[in-house]
Amino acid sequence: MNFDLTEDEEMLKALAERFVEDHYDIDRRRAYVASDEGFSKANWSLLGELGLIAAPFAEELGGLGLDATAIATVFEALGRGLFVEPLIDNVLVAGRLFAATAPEALRDQWLGDILIGGKRLALAHAEAGSRDGSLWVETTARGEGAEAVLTGVKTCVVAGAGADGYVVTARRAGAAGDAEGLGLFFVEAGASGLVATPWRMADGSVAARIVLDATPAVALAGGHAELADGEQLASLARSAEALGIMQRLFDDTVEYLRTRKQFGTPIGQFQAIQHRMTAQYAAIEQGRALLNLAMVSQGGEGFAAAVAGVRAFLASAGIELGHEMIQFHGGMGVTDELTIGHGHKRLLVLSRWPDTPEAALDRFADAA
Repeated sequence: MNFDLTEDEEMLKALAERFVEDHYDIDRRRAYVASDEGFSKANWSLLGELGLIAAPFAEELGGLGLDATAIATVFEALGRGLFVEPLIDNVLVAGRLFAATAPEALRDQWLGDILIGGKRLALAHAEAGSRDGSLWVETTARGEGAEAVLTGVKTCVVAGAGADGYVVTARRAGAAGDAEGLGLFFVEAGASGLVATPWRMADGSVAARIVLDATPAVALAGGHAELADGEQLASLARSAEALGIMQRLFDDTVEYLRTRKQFGTPIGQFQAIQHRMTAQYAAIEQGRALLNLAMVSQGGEGFAAAVAGVRAFLASAGIELGHEMIQFHGGMGVTDELTIGHGHKRLLVLSRWPDTPEAALDRFADAA
């Protein structure tokens, strides 16, 4: 099977690599994360200028219609650079879901600004009663037709701080855990009755708690099926980002083991450390093989299983690799001075959001 990238995919990879090379080092990354929204607004605008925000959207909407291979390639490159811009949650999830389900007039009003980075949307779905990306939604929608008012609380809206609008899940009917009766709605950030409270996740990114109190909304054409479809490519992108981070931590640690000496000898020459590094190298290569399988499975019956499989594996393997790389660095590994701790915190969030490795493994078993 040919795994060589096409010319367009090579170009996108080079564009992502150049972006992180030119705009990221550990000091700048710390400054980005410390900002109110957890990332650089200037970088977000630049991603819009480069076309990386628009790229995942369909060609007829002004994007490039990236397939699974292109998406995984781009996000692995960005992950290796430890980028912090919320492309997955604001673009692959909320932006594409909005573009696919919004009424034409509303879509035309917002999409142009979304594609160039002028506006951001976030998905407001997770609630206090939900676990592992479940359908548990207690937020209610009242009203008929396109107009609705929403009441409820969304506890974890990732990249929701400072967003210009929200794609919100709410119920017109059914019990809290039912797929039936679940709908999608669009709410502008300044709508009456909406209160957004930002909070920091483990990796420093900024999520929001959204309270809706008779908040006016526009009904979108979709529900559980569209939500699940949107999450599939996002799950692939998260796995690719995790793989890129794992490779970065591994490479940085290899360099450290070559230079750090004990008893007059580089510690990388100690056999016990070599064995442990070999085990982590094997984990990275196994994850890469699973990611390749997911990429080439798009359009076939095995795509859902392949995405769930690579997600389940890397969510666990990434945490173990992070622990090992931190231990090899000693106390320095958890400081803000090195990339190791930053990467591990991001791997921790990726391993638990929007669900656990065990939940992904259950999806793999169901789809296999």
